Amino acid sequence: MSSGLINGFPSDGVVTINRVILKPNYTVDDLQERVAILCENVKTYHSDTGFVGGFVALNSGAISNEGSTIGQAVKSPLKDKEALIVTFWRTFEDHEKSHRSETFQPLFLKVLELCENGNEEIAYNMLWSGKAYNEDEAKAARAAKEKYGTAA
Repeated sequence: MSSGLINGFPSDGVVTINRVILKPNYTVDDLQERVAILCENVKTYHSDTGFVGGFVALNSGAISNEGSTIGQAVKSPLKDKEALIVTFWRTFEDHEKSHRSETFQPLFLKVLELCENGNEEIAYNMLWSGKAYNEDEAKAARAAKEKYGTAA
């Protein structure tokens, strides 16, 4: 069964997250170039051995005061300095095999050169994922809530 959020991602799949904080002498362009080469390698050599997809997100500097409970911060000090590399895998074992690949390791080391914080890649088991309703589905969901109550 697939979640529909990421095409082909199994509902019991694994998500890995790397947090990169750039060293002062490197730029976002350096990060994008090295990560693009690394991601192309993963897509080329591991799409048929467990890799499902991924994305890289850069800290925009914005902090949600509506979604944060730790004060009313104005902006993140890690703006344009922190990135998350998020990948989706069928299994953790598939992920680990990809990292032992001879083609992966040299490219991975080039990315690590950028990292002020070293690297710790955390693996998470998927508990829930989903995509937004289309307009008709949203209307139907609201009507059902009104008719049957607001309990989730």
